Amino acid sequence: CWQDRFHAGNWRLSSTVPAMAGWFRRLLHKPKPSSVESSVNSGCSASSSPSSSSAESSSSSPSTSLAGSVCLSPILVSDINASGSARWTKSYDVCICHSEVDLELVEELVSYLEGQPESFRCFLQLRDATPGSAVVTELCDAVQNSHCWVMLITPSFLQDPWCKYQMHQALAEAPMANGRTIPVVKDVDRKDYPRELRSLYYIYMMMKEKSFKQIRDTVVR
Repeated sequence: CWQDRFHAGNWRLSSTVPAMAGWFRRLLHKPKPSSVESSVNSGCSASSSPSSSSAESSSSSPSTSLAGSVCLSPILVSDINASGSARWTKSYDVCICHSEVDLELVEELVSYLEGQPESFRCFLQLRDATPGSAVVTELCDAVQNSHCWVMLITPSFLQDPWCKYQMHQALAEAPMANGRTIPVVKDVDRKDYPRELRSLYYIYMMMKEKSFKQIRDTVVR
């Protein structure tokens, strides 16, 4: 009986050893990553390391490779002009607040903005105001129905009470609207600059073409 148990134990041990050896062989020889996984890894490494030297540096610092693979999407004209965008919730993209003395410069600005690929809709008081309407009503409606308000701050602007009134209306509207007040300063000393606007960044107009582009880029953003 003792010999039978001894022979039976040897048989179980001899049958177990090959099975364990096969399991160890499978453990040591893991399968290679799938083709999909390999393509994803190669794509990530290609986007973050365009050259072999940068690949070596990115392997030593993972954060660098991650930062390199992230790119910000630009603002597209198609997104701005899309019918479902927030742009169309108001009648105008830009309301130009200005003195009548500066009308010629403002007309050039409006012509520039309306001629851009975005085809900005500008409110120009002498052109777009409804004849017979009260000045106060027109100014308030223009502010409320616009996304952005360009304030052309000139010596004539500072002397015009209607310009100051419209400026205060825009500042009062801004916290409640998805809009922006854009001061554009021309020929005004720092001491004369309106206190109400000193908390805002402004555009200083020296070269018209450059300043017009700055205004356009600000409206887009």
